[in-house]
Amino acid sequence: MKANSRNLAGLVGPVLVALGATEAMNMGMFVEQTAPVVYLNGTLLFIAGLALVRAHNHWIFDWSVLLTIVAWSALCLGRYRMMIPAGVQAGDHVATYVMLGAILVAGAVLCWAGYGRPD
Repeated sequence: MKANSRNLAGLVGPVLVALGATEAMNMGMFVEQTAPVVYLNGTLLFIAGLALVRAHNHWIFDWSVLLTIVAWSALCLGRYRMMIPAGVQAGDHVATYVMLGAILVAGAVLCWAGYGRPD
């Protein structure tokens, strides 16, 4: 199981780092999104979250629980965006930057677990 967790951390970690950084740099793109684009994003998040939940739904108190939390978060956010694509999306607020910072930190932790952690 630890090898599976480590492999998934090596995949998910860099994605979260890239997501957190690039979304913070391009905050204006959220204002201009249409409902079909939000729905498509939700569909992709839902699929990715479901795949991760199916592969790694382990509630063990160590670093690998972060993968499970990321998986369920993606699944729930994807479902929200699919159900309410015309709803309010993230804006240029402090709370949004705090969330993106948390995503970046989670990605860094998973990168460390996937690539820098000794066997």
